[in-house]
This record gives sequence, structure tokens and C-alpha cells, in this order.
Amino acid sequence: MKDFSKELSFKTSRSSGAGGQNVNKVETAVTVLWKVDASGFFTDDEKILIQSKLKNRINAEGFLFMSVSESRTQLMNKNKAIEKITELVNKALIVPKKRTATKPSKAQKQKRLDNKKKLSDKKENRKFKF
Repeated sequence: MKDFSKELSFKTSRSSGAGGQNVNKVETAVTVLWKVDASGFFTDDEKILIQSKLKNRINAEGFLFMSVSESRTQLMNKNKAIEKITELVNKALIVPKKRTATKPSKAQKQKRLDNKKKLSDKKENRKFKF
């Protein structure tokens, strides 16, 4: 888990929602911006992986951004934004293991056939016979 928080830049804005008079005068919402291409913490392959997986969150200038306005204080929102963007990028770096196709074992096939036979016999016994 890489900590690239030194490369992040922040913008603040007025938060919407509850908060009373505080909402109208204090800029508590935080938008965190990170230039993916300019990062020194990641290799070129990792940057390509991040850009491909998070392409919906990266704007035309190449900035990955996220807005947070959960808390009533700017500092808490800033910390939450750092945490979220770090988690997002680290999840994007995970390459899933390739699945290898396997065949069912002989015992599994036999068990399935036995269950089918039992069910068939059960239904056969339900029939009314003359």
C-alpha cells in the first residue's frame, strides 16, 4: 500500500446539506486532486493500470479527483478524502488471479448421478399404479 499523499492537491468549497448557518459561510467540502501521469511513486505499468481501471474518475487533464463533504470540519473531510483516494488507487492496482478451467472429478460426477437417480426413484414411487 503506497502512500502518495504528498502528491495530492486540495480544493475547498461550501458544503451542501445540514449544518445551519455554518454551511453558508465556511468552506468544509474538500475535493482532492491527483495528477496520475506526474506521480513519482508508481511505475509506468502501474499508472496505465490505474488509468484504465479508474478512467471514469479521471478528467480530460489527467486528474483523478474525489469530493468529500461528510463531516462538518474541513480537516476531517481532508483526512477522509486522503483515505478514500488512497484506498481507491490501491484497489485499482490489484490484478485478479487468472482463473484456470477445471473439470469436475469422477466422484463429483458420480454423486450428481446418484442424486438424480434418487430423485427419479422418489418421483416414480409417487405415481398411482393400477
